[in-house]
This record gives sequence, C-alpha cells and structure tokens, in this order.
Amino acid sequence: MSASADEPSSDFSNAGCARRVDGYKGIWFTLGQFYAAGEGDHPYSKASNKRTFPYGDKYSGGLGTYTAKHTPLAIYSPTVDKTFFVYGGTTAADKRHLLCMISYYDHKTKTVPKPVVVYDKRGVNDPHDNPSLVIDDEGYLWVFVSGRGRTRPGFKFRSVKPYSIEETFEQVTEEEMTYPQPHFLSGQGFLHLFTKYTGRRELYFETSVDGRLWTADEKIAGIREPGDSQGGHYQTSATIGNKTGTFFNRHPDGHADQRTDIYYVQTEDMGRTWTTVDGKELKTPLTEVDSPARLVDYASQRLNVYLKDMGFDSDGNPVLLYVTSRGHEPGPPNDPRQFRILRFSGTDWQDSLITSTDHNYDMGSLYLDQEKWTARIPSISGPQPYHGGGEIAIWESTNHGETWTLAKQVTDDSVHNHNYMRRPLNAKDPFFVFWADGDPTKLTASHLYFANSSGENIWRLPYEMRQDFAEPEQP
Repeated sequence: MSASADEPSSDFSNAGCARRVDGYKGIWFTLGQFYAAGEGDHPYSKASNKRTFPYGDKYSGGLGTYTAKHTPLAIYSPTVDKTFFVYGGTTAADKRHLLCMISYYDHKTKTVPKPVVVYDKRGVNDPHDNPSLVIDDEGYLWVFVSGRGRTRPGFKFRSVKPYSIEETFEQVTEEEMTYPQPHFLSGQGFLHLFTKYTGRRELYFETSVDGRLWTADEKIAGIREPGDSQGGHYQTSATIGNKTGTFFNRHPDGHADQRTDIYYVQTEDMGRTWTTVDGKELKTPLTEVDSPARLVDYASQRLNVYLKDMGFDSDGNPVLLYVTSRGHEPGPPNDPRQFRILRFSGTDWQDSLITSTDHNYDMGSLYLDQEKWTARIPSISGPQPYHGGGEIAIWESTNHGETWTLAKQVTDDSVHNHNYMRRPLNAKDPFFVFWADGDPTKLTASHLYFANSSGENIWRLPYEMRQDFAEPEQP
C-alpha cells in the first residue's frame, strides 16, 4: 500500500513520555480497487484505481478496528476493572496518517482518558498496520504493531508499568510480522501466531516465556497446489485454557482474491505439536491441499471464504464465523453472500447459515455463552449499500448454532456504515462490542463506538476532548 502524503507531526514522536491525542479519531482507508459493470457473460469490468461505480471499492471506510486477522483488539481486566483496547487512529478528520493507539474504558468511573500513541506509522495510511493487544500475568500491556509484507516491519511494545498507559511504551522487537495474533497462556507465556510473506502469505508462530526472548519463527502452513509457485493463507485464532486453535483458508497460487477452503489445527503444548480437532498429530508445515486439517472443500463449489472470528463453546469445541461469496468483486453479481457458522459438535463438523449480507468484508464477532450463542454483525444493508459494513444486528441461536434468528437491530438510520465489530476478551458490560463507522464511498471522519450486551445502549467515544477524561456520549 502507498504511504500518505501527510508528513508525520512532531507531536507524535516515539520517544519520551506517553503522547496523547485530543480525542478518538479512527483511520479511514480505501484499497483503491474499483469496479464498474461489465458486459455479457462478464458482469465486472477490470479493476480501476479511479473511483468507479456502480460497484465501487473492493473495501474501504472507517477501519480503525480492522482487520479480522488482527486479534485481540480489546481485553477486560478484572484486576483494575478496565477494558483496554487498541485501534488505528489518525491526526484529523481529513487526514489518513496512521497512529497505532491504545486506551481503556474505566468501568468504575465510566470514563475514558485521552488515548495514547504507541507508535506513529510516520506517513503510512494503511490500517493493515493496525495493532493487536495482549496482557501478561503481571498486568503489562503488550501491543503488537503489524508490519506489511516485507516492506514495513512490525514491532512489539510493552507498557513500562502494569495496567498503565501513562508512560511511553518500550519497544521490545522489530521484525517481519503481519496480522499479529498474540495469545498469553497464564503460567506459560506467549504464543504468537502471525503471517510472513515467504511464499506470498504463509502462517508462522513463535513463543516466549517473558516476551523478550523469542523462539525462532516456525511455519504452520504453506499449502500449494501441484505446479503452484506460491501459496497463502488468512487465519483467525483463539485460546481456551491450554488450547490454542486456528482456522485458516488457502489462496491458490498465492491469489488472495481466490481464497477458498477451510482448515483447522490446534495445539495444547504451546506449538510443540499441532493436531486436528480430534487429536491426530499433524506434520507441520502443512503443504498439501487435501490435508487431514481440511474441513470444507469450497474450491470445488467455486466459493470464496472470508474468515471473521472464532471461539470455543462451553465444551471447548471450536466454532468459526465466516462469509462465503461467488467472487472477490463487490456488488450484486457475486451474491449470495452468506454469514455462516462451522462448528465441531464433539463428534463431527456441522455447518449452518446465519443470514445473507451484501459485502465480503462485512465483519463481526461471535459470542458463545453456554445457553445462547450470538453473532454481532453488520448484516443489514446500511446507508452505503453494497459497500463494507452496514447496520449492526444481533443474531441469536439457542441450539448451538444449528438455527439463527434476528434478535435485535442495534443501529438504525445511520449516516455512515458500521463495520468490524470486535469482541473484547472476557467482555464485560457495557463495553461488550467495539467498532468504527465511516462512509466507504468518500473520506469522512470515523468515530469509534461500543455497546452493551443487549444492544439497547450505544456509546460513541469522544472525537474531540478538552479534558484529560470524558464520559462517552450516547448518540
């Protein structure tokens, strides 16, 4: 991605005491791949870098909580009764200068402080460089800032004090690291899943006891079809107890626009061994298409797969939220797009439909309570239809994902689309889901929001702040 022409401000240097900004300004982004209508048997014209409609950009909008492959973005800590969160911010409503931000919601005072700049991306405008978050046993906040491919490095930062964003964050590493997914297993240390561009996009992991000394990067998957010169994967992962699992798709010959199939692997010993869901040990890295880890052959169905979120049910079984579509281009010709669930019942894998949606990059999160499962997703067409995001809905299942019903529409008559609803780890009301908005068709200010579990109440984080602390407002 190209860098913005905006020059870095000296107010956002990466040295000294914590640098704060006067409000919560989310990053806006356009990929710049626009599509017009084609002719005859070809419903799409070739992609253009000029604003082209009726189908518009492959994805764009307010992407402060992007991507689905950055996780987690928010964590509730009962020790201090705060939900800490990270996001991609910017310097002003008309700027696209990326700042990797951290802040918290104080559940006791019901306030937020001015957010802190962990890292100034120095002119980069691309939220692929957004951060992820993890908290260790001692309460130190670790921010994993994503790089991009092999052109921009990633970084690991640690707070100077436990549960504190008051001082500047200490840089621990600089490395090749994209789509960071850090997991902290109490008493054991860090297990970090991420992507390296060694064969286009391949999956790796590393571990550390203390966050400072890390093992060498080890490849989990680099699947290629016979004759392919490249491969690739996107993943989403989660941890329960000692078990970390990851679902991933594959990119034939490295083409992410053809992403397809679903695979699952897990480890219960910090990556020393990887197995299928039923414990069959796998030899890593996985290289074969027809692997025991493959769950669904979507390639033969000519369907694309877009991974959104995963979790474990009350029995410790993995569950995936994802979207299928007929192709990568936006717009009606690639309908139907469907939010779906893939879940392990304890004996077999079961797939079910939640609802249809109107964009491949509509993203939300999955909540797996013992009695009720919910998906908070932008599945209702919004003010910018057939663009990324929409109006937020809560879909509910009381039979472990077999069938789903619309329980509540959370947003309505919005000015801009809402997208990338994120689930905090250990989520506590009222900071139960976290997201951003923005107009995907043009550069706009992007606000950040959170809502309670019922969806009855929404709060918007203050875009401008004059005081050190403020109460989020209800729009």
